[in-house]
Amino acid sequence: MESMPVVVGVDGSEESLRAAEWAAREAQRHRVPLRIVSAPAMPPRMHAYDTVPQTVASALRTRAAGALGEAVGRAGEVTSGLLVEADLLTGIPALAVTDCGTDARMLVVGARGVGGFAAMLLGSISRYVSMHAACPVVVAQEETSAAHLEVVVGVRDPHDTADTLGFAFEEADLRHATLVAVHSRWLPAAVGGLAGDGPGHSAHREQALDEASSALSKALDGWRDKYPAVPVRLDVVNDHPAKVLACYSSRADLVVIGRHGAPGRHPAIGAIQHAVLNHAHGPVAMVPSRVLGRAQTSSSRPVA
Repeated sequence: MESMPVVVGVDGSEESLRAAEWAAREAQRHRVPLRIVSAPAMPPRMHAYDTVPQTVASALRTRAAGALGEAVGRAGEVTSGLLVEADLLTGIPALAVTDCGTDARMLVVGARGVGGFAAMLLGSISRYVSMHAACPVVVAQEETSAAHLEVVVGVRDPHDTADTLGFAFEEADLRHATLVAVHSRWLPAAVGGLAGDGPGHSAHREQALDEASSALSKALDGWRDKYPAVPVRLDVVNDHPAKVLACYSSRADLVVIGRHGAPGRHPAIGAIQHAVLNHAHGPVAMVPSRVLGRAQTSSSRPVA
């Protein structure tokens, strides 16, 4: 494949098959191929044995191959003329799927699954991939296929936004959607020695929100020039960031958040990112720092 594909990991669960549908539509938007991958997952009890019976290994591979076939079919149902490649991986599923992101435009996983894609609120493989993949990772947990025509990007630091905003603007442009840049400053009842919610505290809070709004607006200026067709809205609110972004996810086509730390080495997904991934009502994109895509080039990348 010459173009960087959209890659999706599947295991046959309904969650992963919906992720395959989401990834297929995304690949068609970007006009790139779709690569569907699956890794046979060893049942936990089997790891206690030095040798796995060949019949068990064969059954696991047959199951993974079946998941690939079903995912290819689901991708074909929601797209037309899309180039699709299906690969059966080997090795530990979390590592194998993560490695597929090395040359990918983005890597898509379901929030939960069976077998190798775990069964917690946010599956262990989805969590690992989100933390370690070199490319943006989308945890596709959409509850509806209806288009809201909004892409929401969470901005923690308006002075450090280039990778996240570049990805978000490109996604909004492809969808003909409004970009909603959200910055949440959680200022509890006592800040800087100001107790309660009296005039002093209210004034301090309003000043902080105004300063954040100004900084965010400046960070968006370069991207507005690059994507003049994308409507932009700024929302600066005083509430817990995870709560705010999870709420926005119910009416957004995609929520974009950042991830700091070099891929594969000391990745930084904090409590806020975990909470958003666990409680979102739609797809969430985790964008690692220093990801450069079509939206970001050395000659035109705004300083954010």
